[in-house]
Amino acid sequence: MQRIALTPRSDWQARVGSVGMHYHSPGGEIYWDESACYCFTRSQIDLLDDVTHELHQLCLSAVDHIIRRNGFAKLHIPQWAVPYIIQSWEQQEPSLYGRFDLAWNGTGTPKLLEYNADTPTALLEASVVQWFWLQECFPQADQFNSIHEKLLSFWANYRHRHPALHFASMDGSDEDFGNVEYLRDTALQAGLQTWHLPIPQIGWDKRQQRFVDEQLQVISALFKLYPWEWLLQDEFSRYLPSANLTLLEPAWKLLLSSKGILPMLWELFPDHPNLLAASFGDQPLLGAYVRKPLYSREGANIEIRRGASVVETTGSYGAEGYIYQQYTPLTAFAGHYPVIGSWVIANQAAGIGIREDTSEITGNNSRFIPHYFVEDN
Repeated sequence: MQRIALTPRSDWQARVGSVGMHYHSPGGEIYWDESACYCFTRSQIDLLDDVTHELHQLCLSAVDHIIRRNGFAKLHIPQWAVPYIIQSWEQQEPSLYGRFDLAWNGTGTPKLLEYNADTPTALLEASVVQWFWLQECFPQADQFNSIHEKLLSFWANYRHRHPALHFASMDGSDEDFGNVEYLRDTALQAGLQTWHLPIPQIGWDKRQQRFVDEQLQVISALFKLYPWEWLLQDEFSRYLPSANLTLLEPAWKLLLSSKGILPMLWELFPDHPNLLAASFGDQPLLGAYVRKPLYSREGANIEIRRGASVVETTGSYGAEGYIYQQYTPLTAFAGHYPVIGSWVIANQAAGIGIREDTSEITGNNSRFIPHYFVEDN
């Protein structure tokens, strides 16, 4: 794994904009950054593929364990939602996607930092944006990236269950809108009928006991780029169990979107080579550790403690409590710390996207760096 300095394409803004990425420079700051890229070998990519599959299977086992052992309280899930989550799991409601964030420098064993199981973003850039970059800049190389094809395959199967689907996100975020519109486009390509609406415009029809859109059309299936833990705090969430509404991601993914899944995975699979030791807030770890809120976004309220050294970020999260995770150092490449986001689409490893920062905490302003791979020497 190498970080290679590059000269960006002279018209890169137009290039990425042509495939739907209009949030490449939020606030004038570079987010899509092609002044560098990461190069892997095929064997390294094969390892990432295997690790992603393994972690996905561990997570599915953990969901089953939480449900069978009634472990919901540790994740601060309201009691009224428990039967709804159990039903979602038992009915095998499909999951579209998720993203494992991994610490790895190309040697040794990749380690799971966290799982973005519910509302992962950076999908458009990991899929078509870096693929078109590859075709122009490194046409003889390859890329760990079958995201687009696997999305199309998922929707082709999903349309037999739900031929029409609403897509919803919050207003005011170009990144959220771009990711949702990309997913909606893949659903359209697969033959589904789709509509987009803002989350606040989802209404409740008391007479029909159904959720409806702005035109009072019943919503039967909904993709929501809106966290489950926020949704359960909404007064209308109590109607979900009886609303005859299919959601992506399904309710059972809430069990994986909490960082509480990290100590649960460690309890179930102690000393697994791809996991880091983790515990709940009432069981602090010895040695260097990272403290994370049960629920948080974009690297907020993270604390890294190594003896007297403390690195932390601010934010509004942490009311539900914290978990502790063994600290593992990120390798600095020319002063930049990469985190590998490895995607799961329809239960299959599908490709990677890399975010990097000059800090070890990946946040909202961290940059996306493309990648390619070559055959082993």
